[in-house]
Amino acid sequence: MAKDIMKVIKIQIEAGKATPAPPVGTILGPVGVNLQEFCTKYNDATRDKMGDVLPVEITVYDDRSFDFVIKTPPTSFLIKKVLGIKKGSTKGINEVVGKLSQSQLKQIAETKLPDLNAYTVEDAMKIVAGTAKNMGVEIED
Repeated sequence: MAKDIMKVIKIQIEAGKATPAPPVGTILGPVGVNLQEFCTKYNDATRDKMGDVLPVEITVYDDRSFDFVIKTPPTSFLIKKVLGIKKGSTKGINEVVGKLSQSQLKQIAETKLPDLNAYTVEDAMKIVAGTAKNMGVEIED
């Protein structure tokens, strides 16, 4: 018999650095998840991606057990990482904070492809380019 799903929680946690302290503890504590067990499993699963912020989707069941799926890092995080900038533009498209080459754009699109609503890398590149444009990042031709 399948377990009944009690709740699905989506949070972003830095890879390899989950602790029972907030924000993890304040989100998972009220639903009865064993915080130490979650943190250990998450940290083991993300040890190879240290430094990245990863979205995680946690499915909590009625018996307080859980499963989680780790997604790819947010597009804006990947763009900032590739360009080496702290944050995007506060004025959006009107203020340029960096330039992204086509090869860098393709690299980010290939990373994000599993989590995007796109079938090809070219379609994914258009989505990433839109995010970059809103962050004040120009795309080189």
